[in-house]
Amino acid sequence: MILLNFSHPITPSQQEQLETLTGQKIQRTIARMPQFDEERPFAPQIQALLEQVDLTPEEWQSAPLLVVLPSLNFIAAGLLAELHGRMGYFPPVVRTRPVAGSLPRRFEVAEILDLQAIRDAARHRR
Repeated sequence: MILLNFSHPITPSQQEQLETLTGQKIQRTIARMPQFDEERPFAPQIQALLEQVDLTPEEWQSAPLLVVLPSLNFIAAGLLAELHGRMGYFPPVVRTRPVAGSLPRRFEVAEILDLQAIRDAARHRR
């Protein structure tokens, strides 16, 4: 599995949690922290961000990908649209949460959201 991380670095503990939840080993991590210019349109910046991800068109469509979204909602929304266009489906995404009572603050993997399954289920409620 390839982990596309657009957020903070993944710790060894978080990687272990991801591998346990998915039942797959993370073979490769591609980390790209977005640093966007708020004065410029986001769509071209999202495209430029994904151009930095070293995947072929075939890999975008067939490799097992897991995504850690950036925390800024506008970037995350645009990134999901661009990923869907490249992949042909919505990717599964990682949700993290603070570890209760941890000081300094630490985060753990809460769940993996299967966005395509969520989308498919929603189609039946139209």
